[in-house]
Amino acid sequence: MQVQKSASGTRQPAWQASSVRDDPAGFLRHLFQVAVDQASPAQGLARHLPQPPKGRTLVLGAGKAAASMAQALEALWPADAPLSGLVVTRYGHVPPREPHVRQHIDVLEAAHPVPDAAGLGAAQRMLELAQGLGADDLVLCLISGGGSALLSLPAEGMSLEHKQAVNQALLASGASIAQMNCVRKHLSRIKGGRLAAACHPARVLTLAISDVPGDDPSIIASGPTVADASTCEEALTILQRYGIALPDKVHAALQAGQLETPKPGDARLAGHELQLIATPMQSLKAAAAAARSAGLAAYILSDAIEGESREIGKMHAALARSAACEQACADLGFIRPCVLLSGGETTVTLKPVAPGRPAGRGGRAGEFCLGLAQALQGQPGVWGLAADTDGMDGVEDNAGASVRPDTLARARALGLDVAEHLDRNNAYDFFEALGDLVITGPTHTNVNDFRAILIL
Repeated sequence: MQVQKSASGTRQPAWQASSVRDDPAGFLRHLFQVAVDQASPAQGLARHLPQPPKGRTLVLGAGKAAASMAQALEALWPADAPLSGLVVTRYGHVPPREPHVRQHIDVLEAAHPVPDAAGLGAAQRMLELAQGLGADDLVLCLISGGGSALLSLPAEGMSLEHKQAVNQALLASGASIAQMNCVRKHLSRIKGGRLAAACHPARVLTLAISDVPGDDPSIIASGPTVADASTCEEALTILQRYGIALPDKVHAALQAGQLETPKPGDARLAGHELQLIATPMQSLKAAAAAARSAGLAAYILSDAIEGESREIGKMHAALARSAACEQACADLGFIRPCVLLSGGETTVTLKPVAPGRPAGRGGRAGEFCLGLAQALQGQPGVWGLAADTDGMDGVEDNAGASVRPDTLARARALGLDVAEHLDRNNAYDFFEALGDLVITGPTHTNVNDFRAILIL
């Protein structure tokens, strides 16, 4: 098989229709890698870097891609232009440094998805660095998914332990990313535009990698540099809907509107800019182009799919089974062989664990694959893959999992019941036993869920 260089410089196989049929699972892994490569911070930053200002350039950032974005910026920034700052990323998400690139930006690591003291310390340091800036200074904010947990500076009257408890409850509730971030903004001293307000009167340019459905910049990492249209009242409604308690003092402050965020039109945010340097749709388009270059038709269903992971898996299975049927395929306008691609951010509502039973392991991508496999029922000619583009499916060490026509048959041979594993949110153990976990390690970027269904 021939090889070609990917956008990140790695050598990728040049797939053809015959090789896709020989290794369908490998081809889906290839499409995933193409999607990840498209979201490389170095590519996006090179297109959007401004000229150095008259004054200082301060870099502040947070997210799973923050360290790789900082390194890319250091490599691209003019050698004679001053540069300093601080970013925070998830533990283990700092890429190897190029030996010839001098470090100007401090990199801290903290916990995700539940915040810890390291993230709190990083947020405090950023607000301190923002003090004393002038109108001739430039603040480059490098923002990517995961920043909500990594920038944890609880509201007045709220301890880190309280913030951790609220975060854990939100993650287990099935709340959407927009709902979670509405709450996070109002329980923070740095999110929801507060970081940008602290930088006034300096100019702020935010360079962001989107990991949210619809690419709403106010939701990415809870929008630390973006004006927030949501309200304290909305945050309270969300907390009440999911039965999440707050300390009395914080609850009263929300009710009184004392924890309100900077709103659109706030003078402190005037003149600020935001550029999206990588998005889910860009990665899906790159994967679609790679599929077409291998002789397959490619269909992007959406880059903004939300909902329960297992139910989204069943929906994809219904489309795949129709596409695998010759008449239905024609009626739907699909041409086989083809690939169905989608992105977005699904959710997993954790079920209560029965006494004496171990808690399940796994994230959104794995649960999607459980739902997909269950609904496909061994459909011949259909393969699937779902993975998170940051390389971490929830808190486990896998990016996701893959599904094959014989997934259920192999599971039965091992005594594995797909329904029982779904009932316990236990995708990790199911696919680990089958040898079908997708493990990449941290990718140093994040445009959220990637799903590909191959129909031959």
